[in-house]
Amino acid sequence: MNKVVAVFSLLLGWASLGIAAQANAAGDASAGKDKVAVCAACHGADGNSAAPTFPKLAGQGEKYLLKQLQDIRDGARPVPTMVGQLDGKSDQDLADMAAFYASQARSGGQTDPTLLALGEKVYRSGVAERNVAACVACHSPTGAGNAPAGFPALAGQHAEYTSAQLRAYRKGQEDESGRTNDGDTRIMRTTAFGLSDGEIEAVSSYVAGLK
Repeated sequence: MNKVVAVFSLLLGWASLGIAAQANAAGDASAGKDKVAVCAACHGADGNSAAPTFPKLAGQGEKYLLKQLQDIRDGARPVPTMVGQLDGKSDQDLADMAAFYASQARSGGQTDPTLLALGEKVYRSGVAERNVAACVACHSPTGAGNAPAGFPALAGQHAEYTSAQLRAYRKGQEDESGRTNDGDTRIMRTTAFGLSDGEIEAVSSYVAGLK
């Protein structure tokens, strides 16, 4: 397990360098409040979506949010439900939106008791026999993520949404129609590729209940 975590920590460092190299505008949460008004239909007025297929944006790291918004706007991360939603938005607009959501408190979630043991194992220890690193290396023991490095918070996120993203990353390892915006190091694609459907379901449920 220690070997897996060490390797993943090295990859984390490389990814951090790539993310840090991006030029990001400074966001204004107050300005962002008005700019996200139309987003409330799917993501909730404060970024806590009610529908499990739409991600909770509240409390997410500002750096990560800005990158995702830019990638969606620019086509690097295709999201069918977001088509046209960010057209015409400047980097400053997106930075303000990210700052607003980052300033909000995320609501909690629940872990399915039947999936707890497996989900905790995958999250905290990885799957050594398949070289899947422990999630804690990037996302922290509490699921708070690493905001300065641009690694997302997972705690409280809808299990259905997290599961869908892991499957998209797994597909992206071999098929460009999957999710591929995890950088040249392919950290998430490589990790997700080593997870079974059952492990994806379990770890997604586990992080939903983290606080």
